[in-house]
Amino acid sequence: MQNLFPKSVKVSSKPDKFCPGCGHSITLKILGMVFDELNIANKTIFGIDIGCALLAWDYFDVPTVQTHHGRTVPVISGYKKVKPDDVGIAYVGDGGAYAIGMQSLINAANRNDPITVIVINNTIYAMTGGQMAPTTLTNEVTATTPGGKNIAEKGEAFLGPELLSSLPNKKMYIARSSVLKPLVLKNIFKKAIEHQMKNNSFSFIEVLSMCPTNWKKNAKDSIKFVEKDMQKTFPLGEFSNKK
Repeated sequence: MQNLFPKSVKVSSKPDKFCPGCGHSITLKILGMVFDELNIANKTIFGIDIGCALLAWDYFDVPTVQTHHGRTVPVISGYKKVKPDDVGIAYVGDGGAYAIGMQSLINAANRNDPITVIVINNTIYAMTGGQMAPTTLTNEVTATTPGGKNIAEKGEAFLGPELLSSLPNKKMYIARSSVLKPLVLKNIFKKAIEHQMKNNSFSFIEVLSMCPTNWKKNAKDSIKFVEKDMQKTFPLGEFSNKK
């Protein structure tokens, strides 16, 4: 039987750690394929944040470090100072990136730290029960906005790639993709990591992802929410494409 798992993925009899329909599993499998295609598993440090991202701690057969919430980016930046020839990847949620971790993210991007940051955007704080996050959409119902998010009180959904692309550093690679377009996502991951390696530069990818458990939606409605609702606010594409 053909092995459908990337070589870099640890295969075991344990069940998948993520909830049914979660976009993390799709994202991580695609990332594992990229590790194999670029042959970088033996020289990659994989940093994970607190939150659902931490469930990836034993997903890959690569050195992995779990950090405090919002501190994944500076930890991987620091690692690269010591091991400049390695590939540094920070894997975080939208809360870890755009709330508690925002100052670290902005400064790493502006310094052009040679790391790749992958942010999973599912519009909520998923692991802690589905509370409103920086990326929560207008009128979206969450555990802390049961009547829908009021932008007059809570503000608009945060646009990470758009903010980073406005920084003075124009050497970055910045993109937004979706788990609903896995082949496109795979290509973007490859471009981002290759940009880090070839140009010694910062790369950033935001990934639109599903959370059926906290959204309280079935698979069909979760996919529709990403396609029809999220993509209106979070347009897909490359925001910076420096070679």
